[in-house]
Amino acid sequence: MAQIDRVLRSNLKLRHLQMLVALDQFRHLGRAAEFLSVTQPAVSKTLAEIESMFGLPLFERSTRGTEPTPAGASVVRFARSVLAGYERTRDEIAAEASGAAGRTSVGAMVVATPVLLAQAVARLKARSGHTTVLIEEGDLTRLLPKLRLGELDLFVGRLEPGYASPDLETEALYQDPMVAVVYPGHPLAGRRKVQWADIASQPCVLPPPWASLRVKLEQQFFAHSLHPPADIVESASFLSQISFLRQRGAVAFMARTVAQHFAGQGMVAVLKLPVAVELPPVGLITLRGQRMTPVTALLVGCLKEVAGPGDSLQGT
Repeated sequence: MAQIDRVLRSNLKLRHLQMLVALDQFRHLGRAAEFLSVTQPAVSKTLAEIESMFGLPLFERSTRGTEPTPAGASVVRFARSVLAGYERTRDEIAAEASGAAGRTSVGAMVVATPVLLAQAVARLKARSGHTTVLIEEGDLTRLLPKLRLGELDLFVGRLEPGYASPDLETEALYQDPMVAVVYPGHPLAGRRKVQWADIASQPCVLPPPWASLRVKLEQQFFAHSLHPPADIVESASFLSQISFLRQRGAVAFMARTVAQHFAGQGMVAVLKLPVAVELPPVGLITLRGQRMTPVTALLVGCLKEVAGPGDSLQGT
């Protein structure tokens, strides 16, 4: 234990950490070497040096490439966390030195990106034009690990209760129910009332099978004594939804704020179909105990302003 503590505190250098992360990312000595602009023997020598420090094998070598051992996976997580902290501190100091306002990294679901986050970033930029906001889209399964490693400062999206954890702090901002949408020229777009039977006979873009929303939408069809549509594309991507609305005349399901925003731009038409699906609120997730940078705190304030009572978002 003392040896491992000494290695983690004193012996590992940034170049060691960068090499471990690259090797985990590419799972191949040659590709990691190319990414780091060093030779493959140099990567092999550095890995052997690190493994000698720990007294443990960190990666298994084979003809197929390299795979982290359980100990290696733990060290890689440590390396990612340290490098994320290093990059955040470097950016903050550089921003202070240059007179810029810093940088923040946000993980966002589609439900939050085009309206809530876009308006909040606009407010942030109006107050601090040199601030940089990195936005990474995805779902909770992809973004929460990055938040825990420090690669993201904040998550904005639906607060799925299944992902609640003692190491995370959540704050609900508003409810955002689902609506059904089509392209504006679709035959269903002009109807005063649309039935679930009308949807069942159409091509549809539905969430992937593992998404909780997929199950809830399928239950709506069963509740109306219908089978879910057979002609489907599975995607949570907004770009995919828009593409298939036009290319195939499909029906898709979006958060109401997102759908109404793009309906105002003439990109979609919201159907007059009650979608009685209970969904968790849209909100924020941060890592418990981690101090927010001033830039992240400013962005959180802007998000709360946009989502707050009386703002345009609540009226959509």
